[in-house]
Amino acid sequence: MSSLRADDVDVLVSRHQPEQATLKGYVIGFGSSIILTMTAYLLARYGLLDKPIMVALLATLALAQFAVQLIYFLHVGREFSPRLKLMVMLTMMLIVFILVAGSIWIMNSLNGRMMNTKQMVQYMNNQNNL
Repeated sequence: MSSLRADDVDVLVSRHQPEQATLKGYVIGFGSSIILTMTAYLLARYGLLDKPIMVALLATLALAQFAVQLIYFLHVGREFSPRLKLMVMLTMMLIVFILVAGSIWIMNSLNGRMMNTKQMVQYMNNQNNL
């Protein structure tokens, strides 16, 4: 019968603990975030490219920014149970998508149901005459 040695226990414990964040990782993440943000801002501010190319490039920069945030600040992929965190992240993204898409849908529907100025003035005049 074999017994566990202290070295074996250390190896087992180290496998199940996430890597510790380092200052170097935070600096790389912060620098990448600043560069991606400034690039997107400058592209949108000065509009040097055609609109379809600009939209595609801004979407790509947004996805890159998202990946930087996940890897360097939220440490996704470095933990013991990455699938659990991935499922939580995907569920959160689905909820945010439903909220944003639903809000846009409602605002678009309300915009289509608004009265034009002439109809509004006529309605207000009719209300004053009552």
